[in-house]
Amino acid sequence: METSTSHPEPSRQEVRRAALAGLIGTALEQYDFVIYGTASALVFSHLFFPNISATAGLLASFSAYAVGFCARPLGGFFFSRYGDRLGRKWILVATLTLMGVATMAIGVLPTYESVGVWAPILLVLSRFLQGFGAGAEQSGGATLLTETAARGKRGRLAALVMTGAAAGTALGAGAWALVQLLPDDQLMSWGWRVVFLSSAFVTIAAYILRRRLKETPVFTEIKAERAAAAAPVREVFRNGKKAVALVTLMTVGLSVQSYTYQVFMASYLKGTVKIDAQTVPEILLVGAIFGGIGAIVLGYLSDLFGRRPVFLGITGLLLLLPVPTFIALSTGNLAVIYLAMIVGFVFACQGGVAVTMSYFPELFGSRYRYAGVTLGREFAAVLGGGFAPLIAVALMGAFDSWVPVAIYMTVAMAITFGAGLLAPETKDRDLLAPENATDGTLVTSTATATATA
Repeated sequence: METSTSHPEPSRQEVRRAALAGLIGTALEQYDFVIYGTASALVFSHLFFPNISATAGLLASFSAYAVGFCARPLGGFFFSRYGDRLGRKWILVATLTLMGVATMAIGVLPTYESVGVWAPILLVLSRFLQGFGAGAEQSGGATLLTETAARGKRGRLAALVMTGAAAGTALGAGAWALVQLLPDDQLMSWGWRVVFLSSAFVTIAAYILRRRLKETPVFTEIKAERAAAAAPVREVFRNGKKAVALVTLMTVGLSVQSYTYQVFMASYLKGTVKIDAQTVPEILLVGAIFGGIGAIVLGYLSDLFGRRPVFLGITGLLLLLPVPTFIALSTGNLAVIYLAMIVGFVFACQGGVAVTMSYFPELFGSRYRYAGVTLGREFAAVLGGGFAPLIAVALMGAFDSWVPVAIYMTVAMAITFGAGLLAPETKDRDLLAPENATDGTLVTSTATATATA
């Protein structure tokens, strides 16, 4: 085993600022996606696709939702070209701004009643821009925090990205819970718009925080040594194909289950289980709160026991979870439903992904880390999360049963679990090492930073 000295020690203030910037940026991303997903399940079929059946309207709404995920690899490809050349900070400022503006634009769109077919076209365009900006957001936040954290604390610090995602889910669910207190006519006329326009507050706060960030110590040292890749995307496809493939396959099952819980389950609970529409966002809110706590705990456990065993433990559990989850939801008992959704959020939506926030950056060498993580995750976003609600609705419509949906979730997670078996352990890997962890040489740091968040 080789050892290497590590990057310069960041101050505690820099660590805290990076942690908050990573958390709040991902909160905005998730807030944007949750409010859109919930709107797709609850109101968009009436506002933008009114002349088709209820099931077809739901499919059309989720198809527009999927467009955002198709845009994510394009955004990831575009932004990752610069994240490994110019630095993490400015790319995260750019992605944040684009996401925020696109979300606010949805809040002022005319509906089908006002402009006809232009309404769904503008909705899809806004959704595309939202997804394009999100294409490098979580990967950038994960890279930022992993490269800033001290050795032995990367797992728990990078997991804050998913605590931010949980906060965004909670804020989105809370916003919908509030506007659903309005009479139906007010909700459909202006209440839903307030939810989208409210993202301005998070956007402004996150923008200010990220403008004040310093570049990560790892990237600063790489740049000083002129070791940054001139064409990181090209280098990834030339030298990092195995690591990218692993990241994609290790993400796809988590993505399928995460967005099934966060988006499809809202329409399932409302349409099939007949849970009151006002209760659905409250269930998502409680699940997100527990998920955010679970993210920190599981990130901490990955610092203690290693990324690989914790990842395999979570994905092994998620292999078994879909059938019991649907059985629990189908009881109609609110207490049982809350429990099932909490378990899903802790392990599928936040906890499982939280472990990968440090795992994936550690898999890649220093020259194209941002590009590698981004491309691997965003390919999976299209294969998994983007189409998961759409596929789940189609399966429910075709078979009138939750069983095919549970099979779909299980098969996707089996792929992720299998990929996890092939992945190496990366805990305490030296982040200045140019080679990938998948190349077979583990390089550990003997003098990593000792800052604490």
